[in-house]
This record gives sequence, C-alpha cells and structure tokens, in this order.
Amino acid sequence: MALKAHLQSLNQRHQELETMLMSEMKHPYPDDTRVHELKRLKLKIKDQIERLRHGPPDQV
Repeated sequence: MALKAHLQSLNQRHQELETMLMSEMKHPYPDDTRVHELKRLKLKIKDQIERLRHGPPDQV
C-alpha cells in the first residue's frame, strides 16, 4: 500500500510540475533557466515512477 501511495504522490508532483511549466511557457518571455529546471525535475520524477513500476533492471 505504501508503494501505491508513493506512486500517487510522484504522479501528483509530476502533474504540478507540468502545470508550472505550461504557466511559465505562456509568459511573453519565459525564463529559459526556469523552464530547463522544471523539465529536469519532471524527467527525474518520471524516472522514479518508472523505476518503481517496473522494479530494478535485471542484472546480466
């Protein structure tokens, strides 16, 4: 159950970052540094979500 709650939390944070990114992009002159940081954070969260969903990669 804790895993499911953690995944929900990560998904919620990912959506919040998406909203913040879209808001920043609507500005006439978006802050490129801010946009880059938001995208980096979104990717980091997405990677965490995928790792939790699929588990660690198989060791060869």
